[in-house]
Amino acid sequence: MNKRIRLTDRSEIEVGFTGVPGRPTIMLPIAKKSASPQEAEHLKQWGVDPELGKHFVEGLADTFQVLYFDYEGHRFQHPNPEHLTPEHVASDFLLIADEMNAEHFSYYGYSWLAMMGLQLAIRSDRLESLVMGGFPPYEGPYQEMLVVTDRTHELAMSYQSQAVKQPEQPGNPNETDWDNITVSIDPHLTQQFITMYRSLADFDDRLIHHKLQIPKLAFAGEQDTIVYAEKFGGVTVDIAGSLNKNKDQLADRGWEVQILAGKDMDHTKAMQPAVVLPLIKPWLMKHLLPGGKE
Repeated sequence: MNKRIRLTDRSEIEVGFTGVPGRPTIMLPIAKKSASPQEAEHLKQWGVDPELGKHFVEGLADTFQVLYFDYEGHRFQHPNPEHLTPEHVASDFLLIADEMNAEHFSYYGYSWLAMMGLQLAIRSDRLESLVMGGFPPYEGPYQEMLVVTDRTHELAMSYQSQAVKQPEQPGNPNETDWDNITVSIDPHLTQQFITMYRSLADFDDRLIHHKLQIPKLAFAGEQDTIVYAEKFGGVTVDIAGSLNKNKDQLADRGWEVQILAGKDMDHTKAMQPAVVLPLIKPWLMKHLLPGGKE
């Protein structure tokens, strides 16, 4: 079943619902649409699955019900520069769940959509489990990401006529020449992420875990560390390092933590379905199905 749903900013997003009737529902806001043949070739060069969304949905729909949509893609087509806050994103996700008659659901998100899953979980009692990939739930890099997004926005404002660095055609962030990137992306797109990270300036993720009395899994690739050049603020966003550093604190708060091994297991590689599904599907089955089995 597919449906177009009007969000809080009045834009419309396409949402799908499929899977085994009566089984627990998994919300996937990371379900990107399949790339065109030309785009697919470019994505494959960087180790990116051009059918990422399709493979995630198919990989879970034989066992669960899957509620899926491409929230990031939607926000790049329909920017919300003044209101992309945790409150608004959580409202969008709950609105989608309501429209698709999903009273309770589990959530999987990656990178900033993992962070939004954490924000959703502390604002709602409707989650049955939470899986966060590529963003730590304890001592997350909020200030570092605000610096990066702020500098990116300044560069976008200054260099709109130069080569576009688009997230929908990603490179490998660990091999990117940050010193020589020019940014001409639409400033409305970058402004919405400044809004998001500024709204989290006073958020302390060390103090919220008592609200999360559900099964929780956090993971990242062991090479998920990005060192940004001075033009992007000169900060380091160390996702793997943060998870490793805080493993004990997270375990004490009921989190399971997995660091995915591999010399090339960076932020991009650790989000691919072939890597993620063998980790999260058995974990979801263990926590959501009777006896942990199909």
